[in-house]
Amino acid sequence: MPRTALTALAPAVWGTTYLVTTEFLPAGHPLFAGLLRALPAGLVAVAWSRTLPRGAWWGKAAVLGVLNIGLFLPLLFTAAERLPGGPAATLGAAQPLLVALLAVPVLHERLSAWRLGWGAAGVAGVGLVVIGPDAALDGTGIAAGLAGAATMALGVTLTKRWGRPAGVGPLAFAGWQLSAGGLFLLPLTFAVEGPPPAIGAHAALGYLWLGLVGGLITYALWFQGLGALPVTSAALLALLSPLVAAVLGAAVLGQALGPVQLAGFGLALAALVAGQLPPPVRRRPPAPPRGKEPGAVAAGR
Repeated sequence: MPRTALTALAPAVWGTTYLVTTEFLPAGHPLFAGLLRALPAGLVAVAWSRTLPRGAWWGKAAVLGVLNIGLFLPLLFTAAERLPGGPAATLGAAQPLLVALLAVPVLHERLSAWRLGWGAAGVAGVGLVVIGPDAALDGTGIAAGLAGAATMALGVTLTKRWGRPAGVGPLAFAGWQLSAGGLFLLPLTFAVEGPPPAIGAHAALGYLWLGLVGGLITYALWFQGLGALPVTSAALLALLSPLVAAVLGAAVLGQALGPVQLAGFGLALAALVAGQLPPPVRRRPPAPPRGKEPGAVAAGR
């Protein structure tokens, strides 16, 4: 349970992304936001750990870095900018469902109806919490939110399949992926968005929070937890992100939570907790003693 709690800190902190993006960062620069969240933190982690990939792990770290960081972060910031926090968070909450489905072909696991069902319940609960009747929907934002959930789901599943090299700590492992994702974003950012925006003290605090706490520290905790927890259980912890976003919206921005939202909050929390438990075992009825099976007398046995 302590490992689960530490892993849960990562998506809980990621839930602050929606508030920080809308209230602290300059609008219209999702690639730059992803770049500053990833590359500086990754380079610091690699320098601190003094550990580089070896052999096939150069390619694996690059793939995981692009999926978990390089593609996911700009899609996340695009959804956060173009959608209200509610719809954006609900799209991200679909990740546990996608992980449960991807675990079948990638990890050769049996489809777990238990965790699939709780994943669906979690998405429904988050939807009740954060989507109001007047929620504005944007096609680009919806596409970005769904693509981000799919990208991160595949990255999480491959991370579980490949594991972590022996002797490599979670900080170094996170540093590889943050660096790879940041290097992927570096040319793309300047090609698409042009010169970086002006960064005032307000924005600098936002980037510092997202890079140091929301990047370096939380990704190290996340990848450490992925190595120890069942992949679908870990993915269900991602439901904490939209729930934290909703709490912050109520506490900081004055967004009220009515009875429907509170009921959805409870449903999402129940799904998160139930997803950490093993599926119930179906007990088979005891076999009848030999010679007393149904039909044995009629058959002359």
